[in-house]
Amino acid sequence: MKIIVINGPNLNLLGTREPEIYGNQTFENYFDELKRKFPQHELEYFQSNVEGEIINKLHEVGFPPAAEGVILNAGGYTHTSVAIADAIASIKTPVIEVHISNPYSREEFRHKSLLVGKCKGSIVGFGMKSYELAVRSFEE
Repeated sequence: MKIIVINGPNLNLLGTREPEIYGNQTFENYFDELKRKFPQHELEYFQSNVEGEIINKLHEVGFPPAAEGVILNAGGYTHTSVAIADAIASIKTPVIEVHISNPYSREEFRHKSLLVGKCKGSIVGFGMKSYELAVRSFEE
């Protein structure tokens, strides 16, 4: 199964950004571990700080056979982007919303996701393991 992980703004700084919330590991190092853990899947990774680039990537991979699953951590766009929500609603490939931290235990503005209603599901608060849980969800 081909699954693409799409990370949004500031997630390129994992490993150095607020380690008390996000940990000390870079996403690239974690992604290598994820690929080793799931050799039966073709895993791909894309990161952008730009809303339109995330939308373009969703359009690109949103119709099989381009990808059979999308794992999306839209970062701060989760709470603000109607355009990304519309892009998710417009594609056929199922999307799992993922967050490393638990947004419901953080600032109030993070308690509302504009994306979750358009996604197959949401996994939050399990650190980097949230991505592993999302991959596993596509296996069921």
